[in-house]
Amino acid sequence: MRGWEYLQDNLFTLAAMAVAFVVAGGIIAGAHWLLLGRKKNMEQARLFPRQIAMLLVILFCTIGIILVLPVSESARNQLIGLLGILLSGTIAFSSSSAMTNLIAGFLLRITRPFRIGDFIRVQDHFGRVSELGLFDTEIQSETRELIAIPNAVLVRHPVATTHSAGAIVSATLSLGYELDHTRIQDLLGRAAGRSGLKDPFIHIIELGNFSISYRVSGVLEEVKGMITAKSRLHEAILDTLHGENIEIMSPAYMNQRRLGDEQKAVPPSITADTPSAAPAAEDIIFDKAEEAAQQETEKETLLNHIEDLQLQAKSAEGEEKKVLKAQIQAGTERLDALKKAPENETP
Repeated sequence: MRGWEYLQDNLFTLAAMAVAFVVAGGIIAGAHWLLLGRKKNMEQARLFPRQIAMLLVILFCTIGIILVLPVSESARNQLIGLLGILLSGTIAFSSSSAMTNLIAGFLLRITRPFRIGDFIRVQDHFGRVSELGLFDTEIQSETRELIAIPNAVLVRHPVATTHSAGAIVSATLSLGYELDHTRIQDLLGRAAGRSGLKDPFIHIIELGNFSISYRVSGVLEEVKGMITAKSRLHEAILDTLHGENIEIMSPAYMNQRRLGDEQKAVPPSITADTPSAAPAAEDIIFDKAEEAAQQETEKETLLNHIEDLQLQAKSAEGEEKKVLKAQIQAGTERLDALKKAPENETP
């Protein structure tokens, strides 16, 4: 009789444990589908918090299973203590740099020193921001390379940011003392205007042993064309100075040919054919950064539009309210599609 009661007690315990495992497994599977299974193409910045939530679900389910195990109270406390030690050890022995980059990523999201689409320079790297991750920030360089910079580097070192509101484009050159500086400054200002820069200004930055160093600058309103703008400025300087029969050469320039006093080292002017339309260099170099910037701008625009529609819907009635709700629904679906879009793919 006692053996039968003992068997019944064990069967009840085993059944309770089986139910606990099934329930815990169901909770974990359901949480995985809700948090991660439906979001396969989610960007890393939004996926990471869901992964943390999934780990917490697994942790709570593990603790729940320990609580229903048929063991003594002291053994149960020892198991929970062992679980705490394992978690503490995992955190303690995890990569310190990963934690540093994670904290730096949250700090960058709070301070927002730059946004997707901005040009930044940090240490020896220059490029356009194409992705903001929790552990690193991706930029696209002038050679179209994708460079992942750890967020800790961006926090510890100065970051030069060129915002979309406008940038200064400059060029530096040296000319001889025999040329009047007022004339040169006028010509350089003209060249900057021809290149498309606004409000050009010129500085004399050095009086060297053999030449005067000038810097010509101007405002570029469309920052996306920065590289092309620099090239056009250099081209305009060459055309303007050579058109005025002014030589541009190194102070150490030496020519062994016998030239007359009236001869200049200026190429002859030619009439070039009208060049065929070609894509701007920035469209090729910064393709991913440009696409990311466009999607980010569209997200912000949609979000602001949805908020305006929601405010209008509160005071609207009848048919007008139905139309506003339909517009809100369409905008929300488009916003969700943008957030779920895979990298490098426009929805």
